[in-house]
Amino acid sequence: MQKFEENPRVSLNLAIMDATPEHQSQPLGDSLTDEVHEQQNQPPGEDSENEIVAETAAFVHGEPPQEADGPPKADSEVEILHEKVTKQIIKEGHGQKPSKYSTCFLHYRAWTESTQHKFEDTWQEQRPLELVLGKEKKESTGLAIGLSSMKSGERALLHVGWELGYGKEGNFSFPNVPPMADIIYEVELIGFDETKEGKARADMTVEERIGSADRRKMDGNALFKEEKLEEAMQQYEMAIAYMGDDFMFQLFGKYRDMALAVKNPCHLNMAACLIKLKRYDEAIMQCSIVLAEDENNIKALFRRGKARAELGQTDAAREDFLKVRKFAPEDKAIARELRLLAEHDKAVYQKQKEIYKGLFGPRPEPKPKRTNFLVLFWQWLLSLFYRLFKRERQKAD
Repeated sequence: MQKFEENPRVSLNLAIMDATPEHQSQPLGDSLTDEVHEQQNQPPGEDSENEIVAETAAFVHGEPPQEADGPPKADSEVEILHEKVTKQIIKEGHGQKPSKYSTCFLHYRAWTESTQHKFEDTWQEQRPLELVLGKEKKESTGLAIGLSSMKSGERALLHVGWELGYGKEGNFSFPNVPPMADIIYEVELIGFDETKEGKARADMTVEERIGSADRRKMDGNALFKEEKLEEAMQQYEMAIAYMGDDFMFQLFGKYRDMALAVKNPCHLNMAACLIKLKRYDEAIMQCSIVLAEDENNIKALFRRGKARAELGQTDAAREDFLKVRKFAPEDKAIARELRLLAEHDKAVYQKQKEIYKGLFGPRPEPKPKRTNFLVLFWQWLLSLFYRLFKRERQKAD
């Protein structure tokens, strides 16, 4: 399925926000605390309103979609949405369902039902798809029917007949779908903009897209404070979807600074949520995205170090923390993390030492030789004969 074209129309009227990139003045801090000092331009103890600083967020159950050779199994009841479309819920959503002309943001994987061949995966591409209900392409008709029955955050398994997919001819470019192929979709509706408040990203000006992303980010922060981490991440992901790679590639100067001032905090806030959810690999990925733009972003380095430490990647974690210490040499949080890594390494060394000790055992002590009295007797006898012989010889001389 092809993505919508990115073609932002740059307006000269910049009245939406301050053009100073937030990533230049972010507080350092733990992913969910304000213990660490602020970066260069922000006083210690003050947290930017765009960054998450709550500590008491509850753990939210629910794992991200897992990679597999084939589509996932669903045990829920089969819901018939259309003669050619059925749905089974994998994870329940929340709130309302999108209406016609709503702009939906989603992730999905798609397989041909007959061969179980996966031909598209937006999770792998790390790029949510945007789809406007009622304006979808012909091959997405079945997918749109499924989306219209879903709530934000819901993940479902859709079975779509070929008539509402790629049709009798199939598709021989990308994605490669054989003729008359029924399709299985694993879909997650990240969220949607209602018709009255949104329009397709390609029709927005730069300010409109950044403004929409900023509103999503603030909604995510509010949800985080309510300890709704999964829902908060959906808002951050929707905000990031407004500023995809194609869009960012076309920006420069103050326009790019404006976009990064919203985009980077969304990645950092997602990392904070993911650390709370113990999804450390994903947290590392979000921090690395920020560091690709700003290699000295100390909040990204600190959070990536925390995630790496949790995964046991102590050398990589130490490298991140040491980089952070260059900017905050007196910070107690950094010193604490480095001390914990040192204690971890010492414990691992002691454990390995015990293992090797048990494996090879202690060095065997030499056994005392048994006394052979017969040998001692012959030695004494020879010595006696030698002395007698020596004495007789001396007399003869």
